[in-house]
Amino acid sequence: MATDFFPPISQKIEKLLASLDSIPEERQRVLHALVDEVRAQRSAPPVQLQFICTHNSRRSQFGQVWAAVAAAHFGVTGIKTYSGGTEATACNPRTVAALRRAGFNVEPTPEGNSGENIRYSVRFAENHEALTCFSKVFDHPENPSEDFTAVMTCGEADEACPVIPGAKRISLLYEDPKVADDTPQESSHYDERSDQIGKEMLWVFRQVSST
Repeated sequence: MATDFFPPISQKIEKLLASLDSIPEERQRVLHALVDEVRAQRSAPPVQLQFICTHNSRRSQFGQVWAAVAAAHFGVTGIKTYSGGTEATACNPRTVAALRRAGFNVEPTPEGNSGENIRYSVRFAENHEALTCFSKVFDHPENPSEDFTAVMTCGEADEACPVIPGAKRISLLYEDPKVADDTPQESSHYDERSDQIGKEMLWVFRQVSST
């Protein structure tokens, strides 16, 4: 069954798809490591992808969400996406705001809307299960403990976690939008990072779907 994306998400996907050819060849070679890993795991689903950055508050959350969107768009089934960090903080409000600007429905869950580390329900389609996003360490009980791919999205986490037990490890590094916090460029930096990760996940799953 085709995914019934919310109209703003469909529009965002089409805009990002139109820019896939702008991804430099050098970056495409980096992305191919994830393509190859997803292809390899598809023989024994589910394919479990955990995106990891230091605080699990920005880039890893974008990765979890956009990988799910990209898989759904290209009809790649059996994909489960997660996120984690080397320490738990909170899903940054700026990340939440960027997802909302992109067209996602992001709301606190009834059981997890108190305290600083809020649990959010993130939806992108009427007929697709909501994602749950909150900050947690990579070995949190709600994350997979074996047979998963750890996608390291920041250099600090990449260096702090030389071994992720139970995982195949891939480095896919992104600039931290945190550099623009509390500046006039804050929203544009977060939107840029969200769009970059979304575009690259769409590129990855387009390659996966072609085999």
